[in-house]
Amino acid sequence: MDEAVQIVNEIKKGQIRPIYFLFGEEAYFIDKISDYIGDKVLTEEEKGFNQMVLYGRDVSIDDIVGNAKRYPMMAERQVVIVKEAQHLSRTIEQLCAYAKNPQQSTVLVICYKYKKLDKRKKLFKIIKKNGVIFESKKLYENQVSDWLRKHLLSRGYTISHKAALLLVEYLGTDLSKISKEIEKLRLAIPQQTEITPEHIEEHIGISKDYNNFELKRAIGERDMLKATKIITYFAQNPKDNPFILTITLLNSFFTQLLQYHGLSDHSPKNVASALRINPYFVSEIQAAARNYPMKKVSTIISSLREMDLKGKGVGAVTMSDSDLLKELLYKII
Repeated sequence: MDEAVQIVNEIKKGQIRPIYFLFGEEAYFIDKISDYIGDKVLTEEEKGFNQMVLYGRDVSIDDIVGNAKRYPMMAERQVVIVKEAQHLSRTIEQLCAYAKNPQQSTVLVICYKYKKLDKRKKLFKIIKKNGVIFESKKLYENQVSDWLRKHLLSRGYTISHKAALLLVEYLGTDLSKISKEIEKLRLAIPQQTEITPEHIEEHIGISKDYNNFELKRAIGERDMLKATKIITYFAQNPKDNPFILTITLLNSFFTQLLQYHGLSDHSPKNVASALRINPYFVSEIQAAARNYPMKKVSTIISSLREMDLKGKGVGAVTMSDSDLLKELLYKII
């Protein structure tokens, strides 16, 4: 995150490099940097003749180099953005010759999503010397809440701890998806507002009381009544609460619980670090560990795998998602 901000700040100061190679699993930061370059490096008048967007599936390295070697028209620079460059993975090393001596009046942006550039190869070393290499790594779940708070703060909002966790629990670690949902909130809520679970329920449609976050907590506390109410709500709203999402999150929770039992150091700091979870969840894990010893957790994980198969129609063609959840809850608690 900090590296992405640094790249943008350098561009703001006019420190613009001839090549930006953006790669990695997290598409959000790649898009943000390439969009910023596309929006800000040239004026609107200059863009008509001097900005080009290419797509990796439609071009070759020779096409990219040919466009990059052009001189700008009535402007100091031209910008060439190559999106979906991962489709050129077999030939990407052919970019070495250009990268050794890049056109200084060209800003070439390579968006190489969902793949890694081998740091041992020549291309990595050459671009690192003559341009900018940026690896966009997936954030762990315990990092996403912090990113969310900073993202909202930069836009004039704060968010309650529970609301942040609710969003992350429901949307996962896909920053692009989270960002789109945040835009919905921004359209409905004035700046200088603290976003609460009530806002999320009203504007995004995630129930503040009946969600996987609360189901996980109820199961951890062995609160059968509350857990039953939640899965009944899920059964009545299956599109908003898909079975596959619930089973995946519960499997993650009990896998973390199994890891917790295997730790020799159960201090909150070590648990958060070892399990890669937000420190907020440590007390929840500790409480669940008291209710579910290691042998029971192993049995539950087996049951989750069994229910996952049944949810996919293996051995339970006639069972509804509601029936599967009830059976799963019975086996767990």
